[in-house]
Amino acid sequence: MSRRLAVIGTGVIGNGWIARALARGWDVVAFDPAPEAPERTRAFVDNAWPSLERLGLAEGASPARLTFVDSLEAAVAGADLIQENVPERLPLKREILAALDAVAAPEVIIGSSTSGFKPSDLQRDCTRAPGRVIVAHPFNPVYLLPLVELVGGEATAVEPIERARGLYQALEMRPLVVRREIEGHIADRLMEALWREALHLVNDGVATTEEVDAAVVYGCGLRWSLMGTFLTFHLAGGESGMRHMLEQFGPALKLPWTKLEAPELTDTLIDKVVEGCEYQAAGRPVSELDRRRDDFLVELLDLVQKYWPEAEGLEGRI
Repeated sequence: MSRRLAVIGTGVIGNGWIARALARGWDVVAFDPAPEAPERTRAFVDNAWPSLERLGLAEGASPARLTFVDSLEAAVAGADLIQENVPERLPLKREILAALDAVAAPEVIIGSSTSGFKPSDLQRDCTRAPGRVIVAHPFNPVYLLPLVELVGGEATAVEPIERARGLYQALEMRPLVVRREIEGHIADRLMEALWREALHLVNDGVATTEEVDAAVVYGCGLRWSLMGTFLTFHLAGGESGMRHMLEQFGPALKLPWTKLEAPELTDTLIDKVVEGCEYQAAGRPVSELDRRRDDFLVELLDLVQKYWPEAEGLEGRI
């Protein structure tokens, strides 16, 4: 029996959800009031499909299983899962989520792709089944990167989160259930800290955007793609592990190595960042860079999956 995903809002993230679900053999029904949305989405899927084919398609997977409709009611009819992806403005999200809550069957999970808002704030105007409105935050490109952060709000019990976990696993994602709601969840808070420090390095003339990216690409990023932050530092402690690492390097936490407050986005800093990124892009359009990124990620995923916990027999680990 095929599953159906309803996608509300078809920007980059919404289209990423569409491509992932289609590749997993789901039917997808999309709603977006923009007249150009269907054409834009189909072009997006066409661009992503070669990478998805290389990664491996589910039986029956086809871009032809995408349908656009002209109302929220038509979008959610018969849906197994609803994914909201409207712009990151809280009043707009509340309005759309309340409308979805009013017309969708009360047992259907409504996931919001919000990168920063807390689910309790998103649930506020929902009156029918607010607990099923949760954060389901993915990462770009959604059709390749498997992480989705699941966060319940004040009205959310354990059962909807567990049901959501199963649905996103059926999309071959790796759900990370966030234990307590907080602005920015987990991953974006980590990325934001690195982003702020990177802006300071450019603003202070320490490095260009290319040099900052090189520090990640050829160094810590390679380790992080397998082990993350904590396990990487555990290895830095030698045979004694994290305890020795903290004893040896812990005092450095008191040194002024970082500036976690973001620098002011002056015109000068904006120009430095934009010019640096345009230099790195070297005249290549974003669509070409997207394909290059996707080619890399497909090969990288093929490699790292051989080293993920379940490959070592550690089932149930993240």
